[in-house]
Amino acid sequence: MHTVAQVLVGVVAALHVYFLVLEMFLWQRPPGRALSGFDADTARLTAPLAANQGLYNGFLAAGLVWSLVIDSLATQVFFLVCVIVAGVYGAATANRRILFAQALPGALALGAALSAG
Repeated sequence: MHTVAQVLVGVVAALHVYFLVLEMFLWQRPPGRALSGFDADTARLTAPLAANQGLYNGFLAAGLVWSLVIDSLATQVFFLVCVIVAGVYGAATANRRILFAQALPGALALGAALSAG
């Protein structure tokens, strides 16, 4: 079960690296605009906000990778709970899809990590 938990934590970290790239570098391009549904002008105007979100997602990814490197359940729990809270908040305030793209994978990884720990 430990291996399954580690893989799931790695998947959540990889998702957050993807979110970082999408929000920081691709926001004004087709992938970012398809995600947000924004036209070119709105994407340009909101790019600094999206980049800030991307940076935070990068910090979550870094924390999750660090938790794997040091093999610390407590660190995994902390960062996975942060992921879940961010996903629930994003779903409540921005788009319900965030619940499934961010919070659900975080919750699955957290459940696996706690079961393995």
